[in-house]
Amino acid sequence: MSNSTAIVWFRRDLRLADNPALDRARKEHDHIVPVFIWDPQAEGEWAPGAASRWWLHHSLAELSDRLEKRGSRLIIAKGDTAEALSRICNATGARAVYWNRLYDPALVERDRDLKQSLRDDGIEVESCNGALLFEPWELLKEDDSPYLVFTPFWKQMQRRWRPPSSCPEPRKLQGPDRWPASVGLDSLSLLPTLDWADGFSKRWSPGELGARRRLEKYCANGADDYDRTRNLPDRDGTSRLSPHLHFGEISPVQVALALDEAGELPAGKGRLSLLREIAWREFSWHLLFHHPETPLEPLKAQFSNFPWRDRKDYRDGLKAWQQGRTGIPLVDAGMRELWATGWMHNRVRMVVASFLSKNLLIPWQEGAKWFWDTLVDADLGNNTQGWQWTAGCGADAAPYFRVFNPVLQGEKFDPQGEYVRRWCPELSERSPKELHHPIQSGEGFGDYPPAMVDLKGSRQRALEAYERIKRD
Repeated sequence: MSNSTAIVWFRRDLRLADNPALDRARKEHDHIVPVFIWDPQAEGEWAPGAASRWWLHHSLAELSDRLEKRGSRLIIAKGDTAEALSRICNATGARAVYWNRLYDPALVERDRDLKQSLRDDGIEVESCNGALLFEPWELLKEDDSPYLVFTPFWKQMQRRWRPPSSCPEPRKLQGPDRWPASVGLDSLSLLPTLDWADGFSKRWSPGELGARRRLEKYCANGADDYDRTRNLPDRDGTSRLSPHLHFGEISPVQVALALDEAGELPAGKGRLSLLREIAWREFSWHLLFHHPETPLEPLKAQFSNFPWRDRKDYRDGLKAWQQGRTGIPLVDAGMRELWATGWMHNRVRMVVASFLSKNLLIPWQEGAKWFWDTLVDADLGNNTQGWQWTAGCGADAAPYFRVFNPVLQGEKFDPQGEYVRRWCPELSERSPKELHHPIQSGEGFGDYPPAMVDLKGSRQRALEAYERIKRD
């Protein structure tokens, strides 16, 4: 379309390489207006949490810088999305808007209405898939119903696999004849007023370049051993790509191609195991798309009547769990890692989630909300599925009677106690044999607290609660 102008609306696709919406707009239009709109109210109860906002600020700063190096700029707006897009269209003469799809329930509905509203105003709209290898409606069972179990989902994904293609990164972007007004990034107030995130910048490099470096480094030095090291929190055995994937600084297509340059299913247990984790992410979005109630409601209806403790009874226990002061070493190490770094090892995530929902009988939704606010990779699909899986009420869930024993988990996956010692230095004098065992009242380890519950007794209490809903 000669001499035409299009808006590319960036959301959780904060990259220039392999960005289908950007690539499509460049092919059809001469002038591109990159736009980001801060409209957290559109996301309802699941507006980005504090840790995610920290990451978003730094990722937007890098995206803006990379656009400027290509002769462009990032236009930032805040407020109602429809009003912002309409204003920018009028200011630039843009007659088309492109974006990559998101699958959060609130945004699916909002985007559907927004697309129709723009088209009613004579604006061309095109949305693309920039977040998944397979969209939620592409992998279904033979009766066209969604999957509820991961293994057959993963098997069909492998059967349907075709080498994915990646869009090139533009070297130059031509802007509009007149640029619209833009607010400053700082005006979004994404960074914390109290610098509790000081430790984040020592461990993370938000942005597309940081994502690319992490992927390249991991594929060169860790991916082949992923199946052996991914469960060991005392080692740097995981890719730590999850926040980069969440913000779209790198795409699952790019990850798949890095694991196998030909785009085939990667050879070797390690690389295939890493791709399987990408498939689990896809499965989580598949579930959320088809069951949009699940961020707050259990997928298994019987769990709606589960006898959780009353909030007034568990308020102090929830706070102790959040602060890493439960007296259970592996649980406390994980919760302290989360607060200090905005991230937690996946094996430990399962342990702390099991402890909260089963040993403490605190509703899993409380844990999901805390993770949502404190994780830099807070992803509604993964977060929802992870918590429901561990609590035993979701798709393909761990059986409710499976209560992760943090002592056994620590002895198996952190045998020398290096992970616990790192995050619970009060326990550094304990021997590896003692380290993972709960602290008993009167046992002297500085100000480290005694165990808030008996693991055996609280496990039995959880099983009895489960039996009650089975009888109902």
